[in-house]
Amino acid sequence: MRPGNTSAYPVLWVRSLAFWITFPVSIILFGSLLLLSFPFSLLTRWKIIQVWVRFTTWWLKVTCRLKYEVQGIENIIDGPAIVFSKHQSTWETIALQEIFPPHVWVAKRELMWLPFFGWGLALMKTIAIKRGTGRSAITQLVQQGKARLEEGLWILIFPEGTRIPPGEKGQYRIGGAILAEKTGYPIIPVAHNAGEYWPRRSFIKHPGTIQVRIGPPITVEGKSPQLLLKEASEWIEARMSEITTSH
Repeated sequence: MRPGNTSAYPVLWVRSLAFWITFPVSIILFGSLLLLSFPFSLLTRWKIIQVWVRFTTWWLKVTCRLKYEVQGIENIIDGPAIVFSKHQSTWETIALQEIFPPHVWVAKRELMWLPFFGWGLALMKTIAIKRGTGRSAITQLVQQGKARLEEGLWILIFPEGTRIPPGEKGQYRIGGAILAEKTGYPIIPVAHNAGEYWPRRSFIKHPGTIQVRIGPPITVEGKSPQLLLKEASEWIEARMSEITTSH
């Protein structure tokens, strides 16, 4: 069924209700388990999250008939890298944890205040940036990002900074590109059309197959942050034009 088809809304509503009844309960349960795991290593906590992520993607498939397909999995390199992902939905904040090796997010500091979810983010070494602090935020990103990468962790960044509706392009921010240029780690661009199936602020989840495209690593040698950002954003937006089915 194509996103936007309204003929089956009663069925979609019931399926989405089944998902939403369980989803917040799972966040509380696994969030509590994650909090109890604070004496253990980050890898142990990551394994706990993986159980929740796999349950959630499975539950989406069962209730909403929503699954995903990945192309470019071979571009996930052995060493750490910086992922630049399109941001349209809540879906990618969940499913990308199933696709990529252990990683940390760059997220706005306000998310840390959310019960269970935010507390879990804090335990996972999230780089929590205070919006509107400009150069100070970039300095924090470079310092903490370098430390995480040297620990062997990947970093996941949504360079547009907020969820952007399908068919639209947000302003790509320079911070992640500066991190790549300063540390020498490659950028892995990611495009997907999750917003067509799990729209922003929408109760309804549409059935179908979310398309995920993972690009080849963008090396940083001899490139400015501006050029790195241009390469990554152009690759992502070119793939978006191929996989977007509604505007």
